[in-house]
Order: sequence, then structure tokens, then C-alpha cells
Amino acid sequence: MRQTFSQWLTQTLGAKTQKISINAGFTCPNRDGTIGTGGCTYCNNQTFNPDYCVTTKSITQQLEEGKQFFARKYPTMQYLAYFQAYTNTYASLDLLRQRYEEALSVDSVVGLVIGTRPDCMPPALLQYLEELSHHTFILIEYGVESIYERTLRRINRGHTWADSIDAIRRTATCGIPVGVHLIMGLPGESIDDMMAEADAMSALPITTLKLHQLQIIRGTAMADDYAEHPADFVRFTPDSYARFIAQFVGRTRPDIIFERFTSQSPPHLLATPGWGLKNYEFAELVRKYIENDHTT
Repeated sequence: MRQTFSQWLTQTLGAKTQKISINAGFTCPNRDGTIGTGGCTYCNNQTFNPDYCVTTKSITQQLEEGKQFFARKYPTMQYLAYFQAYTNTYASLDLLRQRYEEALSVDSVVGLVIGTRPDCMPPALLQYLEELSHHTFILIEYGVESIYERTLRRINRGHTWADSIDAIRRTATCGIPVGVHLIMGLPGESIDDMMAEADAMSALPITTLKLHQLQIIRGTAMADDYAEHPADFVRFTPDSYARFIAQFVGRTRPDIIFERFTSQSPPHLLATPGWGLKNYEFAELVRKYIENDHTT
């Protein structure tokens, strides 16, 4: 039986552990002009940041408010500070060290999850994170999004698949767990293209994998692309996506831990209708398809 992400965290850290998203006020080299402007064509960070996750509040305040939210149900919970918004390794080493160590100074915070781009992991920072990982939990989550160069160019991602391979391998060599994020349904990709990404992930030293279906967000360049070229997009239904995910999971290396399969953006931001399913409801649908495959 494949471990869930929650089970893996509990086993690794010795107690029930919850991520708390924080916005540390970083930007992105694909927004500030360093490698591009405007960001990725699908990007709108409002789609995944909790209400307390704003830069007007300190990292400590964001974490304390997040802890209050979860402590109502789980008073003995321990926490990971999840640096989620934008590119959380894109600053000077001194500033990054200050932000990370502020998070780790908060009571009951036992480690960091750092979301970033594969082209934003300089050697000096990786060396610091390796040293930090010797006495606290670190997970680096790379936004890979696609293994296809044509897709990365079309969505204005600003990095290459080769960048992703390099960052993943360098990080894993340091003994730091590596997470990868992929989007299913990007323009120009077929079902077979997406399924082949399971093989690509299995060939790399990754620990966790986070997937979600493409969501078309109002006001983004992706929404314009979809309006002009709808035939270029595979549009999943909940059922067809669950079938696809069940097959994708079965094709990946069995020790890879799936953190999630879907994401649900606020309905008022969606240009196309959402599914109205909670993440656990969709995971149950996937589980049923996996079980059916094993019994037929």
C-alpha cells in the first residue's frame, strides 16, 4: 500500500504534522523582468493563498494565526512552515536565512517546506539548506509543471526541463527530500503526453509529487489562450480525471508519495466551471478506480 503524504510526515517527524502556508513577500524572476514579465500564463496566486497569508503580516503572525486555525481540532499538532507564494528562494542568502529562521523560531514549527522554481536554487543556498537539514526537516518543492519544452515556452514558464532535472538531482544529492509539482491538462498536451510524465518522474530522485488539473483563471493569459484555441486543451471531467490519475499512480515508482491530485480555486476566479469536489472526495474516487484495476 502506497503511503499518503500525511502518513509519511507522521512517520518521518514522529507526530501528526500540518503545513501552514505563509507569504514571505518574495517575487519571481518571471515577473520582475530578470527572465520575463507577466509571470506564467496561468498564474494568479490568489487562487491558493489562505486569508491569513498576506505580506502585511509578519511570518510569525501568519504562522500563529495558522496554528490557531488548526489547533481547534488538533491541539497537539506540530507544524511545517510552507513558503508557498511565488519563488521562495529568490532573494539574497542573508534575507532568505532571516525569513527561514524566523519561521523555525515559532513554537511547534518543526521544519520548512519551500516552494520554488528549478532555476532558482544557487549552490550557496543549497549548501545552507543542506546544513539546515541536518537538524530540522526540509522539503524543497519545485514547480516543474511540465516536462515538455514546447509547453514550458507556451505557458511562459521561463525555465527548461533540463533546469528541473538539474535542480532535482542536486537537491537529492544533498540528502534533502524533493517534491515536484505538475499541472495536468496544459495546452498542447495529449493524454499520452501527460501519462509519459509518470515515467519521467519515476526516473528522478523525487520523494513527493503534487498534481492538479489545469484550472482556467479569469483575467489570465491562459484564459485568452483557451478562448482562442479550446481544441488545444484536454478538459477533464471529475470521472475522466480520476481514471487518468489512477492509471498515472499505477505507472509511477511505488515509493513516490502523492501529496494531492487536485486543486480547487475560488469559484469567482474560475473562467470555466469548477468541479465542486473536496480533495478527499476526489482522492476517494481515485482509490476506487485503483482498487477496481487490481480486482479486474
